[in-house]
Amino acid sequence: MENLTVVENPLVLRDITILRNKLTEEYDFRLALKRISYALVNEISKDFLLDEIEVETPLETTNGYKIKHPIVLIPVLRAGLSMVSAFIEMIPHAKVGHIGLQRDEETLKPVDYYYKTPKNLDVSKVIVLDPMLATGGSASAAISFLKERGAKDCILACLICAPEGVKKMAEDHPKVKVFTSAFDRELNSVGYILPGLGDAGDRTFGTL
Repeated sequence: MENLTVVENPLVLRDITILRNKLTEEYDFRLALKRISYALVNEISKDFLLDEIEVETPLETTNGYKIKHPIVLIPVLRAGLSMVSAFIEMIPHAKVGHIGLQRDEETLKPVDYYYKTPKNLDVSKVIVLDPMLATGGSASAAISFLKERGAKDCILACLICAPEGVKKMAEDHPKVKVFTSAFDRELNSVGYILPGLGDAGDRTFGTL
């Protein structure tokens, strides 16, 4: 799958195991999720463009670098909030917007019940944070809403994904790169990822 990058290393594989374990409590779940988010942002940042600058060390002038383009983080409420802290620690000058989606019971289409982002989406690299890419409905809708409001360069970061969600993203947004730490087998009859880790939002915030 051309636009899918699976970030795998021994530490990520260890932490995915912690997330999958039904006995993992909220505190350890949050820490493992945060460590995986660090791995994701490190991989995503390989595509960032840089401007070369001069910097004064205590001994001399040398060349250094700064990120060329603005970065905007967009967590999809509420589970996406769990990934923000790691991303903002690694990209401290990033701006953060929020988008909340729910299904219209009559049309069955997603609508945004909350939307607040910075104004410079058209010149920013926009990173959507959504831990679970299951059917792909919410992630695809979020990116569609962002594009309608000017976003041109979007990336999706998730913890785990299912083939169905990856396929929908490829169909709806073929230029959007997807970064994940686990490509799981399938969805069950009610749309949960298998083997998965349950509901990331509930397990992060203790609302099981």
